[in-house]
Amino acid sequence: MASTTTCCDFILFGTLGDLARRKLLPALYQLEKANLLHANTRIIGVARDTLDNEAFTNKVHASLIEFVGKDKLDTSVWNRLAKRLHYCGFDLAKASAYSVLAETVKPTDKRAVVSYLATPPQLFSTICKGLSEQQLATAQARIVLEKPLGHDLESSRQINQEVGKYFQESQIYRIDHYLGKETVLNLLALRFANPIFADQWSHNAIDHIQITAAEQVGVEGRWGYYDDAGQLRDMVQNHLLQVLALIAMEPPTRLDAESVREEKVKVLRSLRPITQQNVRDDTVRGQYSAGFIGDKKVPGYLEEEGANEVSKTETFVAVKAHIDNWRWAQVPFYLRTGKRMAQKRTEIVISFKPQPHNIFHETMNQLPPNRLVIRLQPDEGVEIQMMNKVPGLGKQMQLKPTTLDLSFDQTFENQRISDAYERLLLEAIEGNQYLFVAREEVEHAWKWIDGIRDAWQRTGEEPKGYQSGSWGPAASVTLIAHDGREWDDDF
Repeated sequence: MASTTTCCDFILFGTLGDLARRKLLPALYQLEKANLLHANTRIIGVARDTLDNEAFTNKVHASLIEFVGKDKLDTSVWNRLAKRLHYCGFDLAKASAYSVLAETVKPTDKRAVVSYLATPPQLFSTICKGLSEQQLATAQARIVLEKPLGHDLESSRQINQEVGKYFQESQIYRIDHYLGKETVLNLLALRFANPIFADQWSHNAIDHIQITAAEQVGVEGRWGYYDDAGQLRDMVQNHLLQVLALIAMEPPTRLDAESVREEKVKVLRSLRPITQQNVRDDTVRGQYSAGFIGDKKVPGYLEEEGANEVSKTETFVAVKAHIDNWRWAQVPFYLRTGKRMAQKRTEIVISFKPQPHNIFHETMNQLPPNRLVIRLQPDEGVEIQMMNKVPGLGKQMQLKPTTLDLSFDQTFENQRISDAYERLLLEAIEGNQYLFVAREEVEHAWKWIDGIRDAWQRTGEEPKGYQSGSWGPAASVTLIAHDGREWDDDF
């Protein structure tokens, strides 16, 4: 990261919420530690609670101790950050109350206003209106929107239209934290800086692609919110489709927001619709039952605190997606995500086609295909799985699958791997949009997701049970096995 030259008032709406405490405030601390904030940048926390600046500063400090770590907290860095902190307490749902904010934040030509909305989306319109009425939605202002952006295409369009009344598209930063991960960004380098991959990145060499986002946690006390969303909306619509778009897009002409977004939109527009006719063949819904995560017994989804015991919401989704264009003709993309899975693991597996002729058949009947594995979490890195000769003497050549492992924490052991939110906050402050999601991307993604939900409803497709601590319903194994393939569960 390069040092920022942008001076701003960074307004954090929802500053006392869970996201701010766990991710955003620690990210701002790390930017301060790396000397990436302009000397005159201020951080203004906004929430409903009545607090003075000292009480707010104490709360921020407590959050950093909890989520950065008391032993890792640098006193000199904290003292610098604390001087930037200000607090405004008022009812965010009342546009008339925003005059309190205007007393602290006064727009000037030398200081941009960057507003981060870590709030429920139903407040987005009122916040934007309040900012506008207080002259804080100027041409150089920026606004960062947290997901979820609606629960379907219609509600997403409504949110975008409301925000669009006060801000131009070039001022709106729709965040998806996956796009700030080092390994996701490394997709661009792998594909477009290395001819060994770039020249093989199509149906000519690739057999299929898997994208897995497995979580061990359950609903974490958010049963009401989660039950209204489900795994398809919560994970596939944003994170998995964004990763898919980066994998599948054509080379952009430049590494700028317009060029990258344009290519991602083409991919999302080319997704083959999933309808009543193919929904049972191409999707699997699941819902976790009681089981064990490690040696800890955990309840089923319908047994969680506050649960509706007749809920049909899915906690697991597997999808076979097709991109109907020349590059990806006949190459399936298998997407899989779920809660209470066997391991916490997010990865991309690129499976190449096998060798058409095997000259080593005397010692190995079938050569396994090469695979490129891109690990997003928990241990970020890249693996290339390939065949090598086993050292030794003998008449016959013995082969063995081996792995070339580029683990980020080992390869760059003297360099800290930044959190996704650190990069995204810095890019928003600097006014760089290429790691943020365009309105057209969001709406094409919702259109495809809405088609799946509609097909589930029309066919009466209910979630299939799977035991906590497993890899999902048996039907998800059948989904990929039907094509003569298997999930990459050999971690």
